[in-house]
Amino acid sequence: MTTLRVRDLSKTYGSGEDAVHAVRGVSFESAPGEFLGLVGPSGSGKTTLLAMIGGLLTPTSGSIDVNGLEIGQLSGRQQAAYRRDRIGYVFQSNNLLPYLTARENLMVVRAIGAKGRGAAGQRADQLLEELGLTKRRNALATELSGGERQRVAIARALMNDPDLVLVDEPTASLDSARGKQVVKSLIEEVKGRGKLGIMVTHDLAMAELADRVLEMHDGELTRLREGVA
Repeated sequence: MTTLRVRDLSKTYGSGEDAVHAVRGVSFESAPGEFLGLVGPSGSGKTTLLAMIGGLLTPTSGSIDVNGLEIGQLSGRQQAAYRRDRIGYVFQSNNLLPYLTARENLMVVRAIGAKGRGAAGQRADQLLEELGLTKRRNALATELSGGERQRVAIARALMNDPDLVLVDEPTASLDSARGKQVVKSLIEEVKGRGKLGIMVTHDLAMAELADRVLEMHDGELTRLREGVA
């Protein structure tokens, strides 16, 4: 079961009068296997917070602990390994390789991961089956619908069995019905594996599907409430 502890986390760009405080003193903890929704207006610090937890940005101050691993104490090489092997990303635009099939988009992730290629095909087929994509596994990414592409992106994020799945606006290009289906599939896959998920979204209806909802304004965590998952 994955756990996350964030303590007094801040990110500042620039200095003096020109300083921009993107994230200010954010602290929270996750329960093992929890799925969190992260909401707030544009510019509130949601994406910056997600990027720091994912090891894409270095905090100005504070700490991030994932399963006892303090991210800020890692070397550059160790942070690269953390991003590659412990983090699964689901991006707003899905970022699938258009000239590869759904199955191949999963296989290429396993090929560059530390866990190697062993049983990669079996794992790819299992994930595609769980997400209802078996019949579409040999379709090119460009031949998939928006909802199918996002489900492939979810499967890809889980391919290396990460500790933490980070999701940035997964339903931005989907209608409400398909969006809800994608988010429910995502939550089921993450929680069913005992992992931790954090989803940034502007859609409060989608956020409420999470176990808890964290709300940010002006870089600060202003509210934390229970979801309905």
